[in-house]
This record gives sequence, C-alpha cells and structure tokens, in this order.
Amino acid sequence: MSDTKQRLLDGTIAAIREHGIAGVSARTIAAAAGVNQALVFYHFGTVDDLLAAACRTGTAERVRHWSARLASAGSLRDLLAVGRALHDEERQLGNVSFLAQMLAGAQADQRIAAPTAAALQLWVDEIEAVLRRLLAGSPFAEVADVPGLARAVSAAFIGLELYEGVDRAGADQALAALDQLALLLEIVDDLGPIARRALQAKVNRAVRRE
Repeated sequence: MSDTKQRLLDGTIAAIREHGIAGVSARTIAAAAGVNQALVFYHFGTVDDLLAAACRTGTAERVRHWSARLASAGSLRDLLAVGRALHDEERQLGNVSFLAQMLAGAQADQRIAAPTAAALQLWVDEIEAVLRRLLAGSPFAEVADVPGLARAVSAAFIGLELYEGVDRAGADQALAALDQLALLLEIVDDLGPIARRALQAKVNRAVRRE
C-alpha cells in the first residue's frame, strides 16, 4: 500500500474521532492526513469508499493485535479480563468510538452499513472461536447459540463505550455483572457428574418446551 493511501486511511479514522461521522468530509480527512483533498477521490473514488476501507483495515489491524490475547483465555472470566483490557485500550485510542460513529452513520447511510457490519464481523468471528473452545464440554454447549452470544458480546462492548460517557459507574456495574455470570458458569462446570447430569436434563427439558 502506498504511503499516501495509508495516510488517508489513518486520516479518516482521526477525522472521525475528532469530528464524528457527521463532520467527516474529503476536506477534514485530507486535513487530518496532511494531503490534498483531491487525493481522496484519486485513490478511493468516494468518501464513502474511503470510510469503508478505513473501517475494514483499521478493525482488521486491531483484531490481529488482540488475537493472541483472546486465544490465551482459559476461562470465561479470563475472556472477560481480556475484554476489559481491550475495552480500556481501544477506548483510549479512540477505536471503539470510531466504530460507534460508523454504526451511527450506518443508520442513515446504507452505503456504509455493509462495510461496518463486515468490520464488526471480524470481532464476532474472533470471539466466537474463543467461546466455542471455552464452552466445549459445558452443560450449556449443546443449547448455547454461540454465534449469537459472540454478537451480543461484541455489541455490548461497543454499547458500553456510549453508556460510559453518561454513566461510568453503571458501565462498571454492567462489566461486574458479566464477571459474576462467568463465575456462575465456572461453578456449574465444577459440579460433580451426578449434579451435572441433573442440570443437563433440566436444560434439555427447558429447551424442548421452547
């Protein structure tokens, strides 16, 4: 990738962090990148195409950055600990805010909805792989909608970025509740074989009733 294209991608992310999705234009992106705004159209065609490319490449880079840490999680509580660290670092870097802004823009502009969803799917896929590994052998493994759970986790961390801005204590409480839930699942996994079979039977009956 040329230096100019990389500067434009980085400038797009910086412009969204500074101005929000509503304030992004070829001019603000070029100013953040330190290049002539005509280069936006020369290299990417449209501002929307540049937004899509920045979202895709920026998210892929951050997923690669965290992949080893996520893969090292040995329990759901470990995964949440990594999630807390991820949330704090990405919030400080402005990356969670960037995704939140892209999501906000996608509500009114279908041209950036698909690339934003594709970028989020990179996180979902990474988290889903970890959840499948951690839930293997658990009484919940047969009934858990792991893809749906991975999406819920991804959405929660983006939503917490917005919620944290108005209620930091509430966001901390939400993370603590997730930690308690993970602890409960670990306690269930530590039950003896008789108790686990009884729990599995109850779970299966509940699922059949639904």
